Amino acid sequence: MDILIHPNYFPNIHQFTQIIKANNILFEVSDNYQKQTFRNRTYIYGANGKLGLFIPVIHTHKYRELFKDVKISYDSNWMDLHLKSLQSAYRSSPYFEYFEDDFIKLYSEKEKFLADFNIKCIRLISSLLDLDLDYKISGEYVEKTNDIIDLRGLSNARKEKKIDTPKYIQVFESKHGYINNLSILDLLFSEGPNSVSLITN
Repeated sequence: MDILIHPNYFPNIHQFTQIIKANNILFEVSDNYQKQTFRNRTYIYGANGKLGLFIPVIHTHKYRELFKDVKISYDSNWMDLHLKSLQSAYRSSPYFEYFEDDFIKLYSEKEKFLADFNIKCIRLISSLLDLDLDYKISGEYVEKTNDIIDLRGLSNARKEKKIDTPKYIQVFESKHGYINNLSILDLLFSEGPNSVSLITN
């Protein structure tokens, strides 16, 4: 299976499943950037329920801007906020302590472009799960796809379809119930190395 997909910020479980099942991955970064997508947001399970983490971007006066040209804003200390949110949410999860140093390092290095940072995040998850991530990055916008499965629609947060992903024990499940298809981070910290077999079977 060959797929065309956006490199989103710590993709949800369904998106990440498509990535690891694919034979060949083409990351679309040459289309126009759109707001209210998963390109700059992800959702984790916080103490009060579903929690969104958003990466602020620098808004230009251009009518259209390519995804690969979108720059991250560091006017606010969002990296520290995201790290602290993960520490607060997953400190008591089975595997967070094994991976915490990797995320401390990730959130201490500033990337200029959003697409580059997202790919870095996906590569980190793949590395922690001992997965070989073989991908290419689009050099120009791909309009039609005949021999590749187009999964770019999965980035649209406003039109997110309800997709049932395999169940596992979540940290705050006893308080707020099971929350489906969160960020791959939720699964990683809960199941660790078992994550891959859980979602591919």
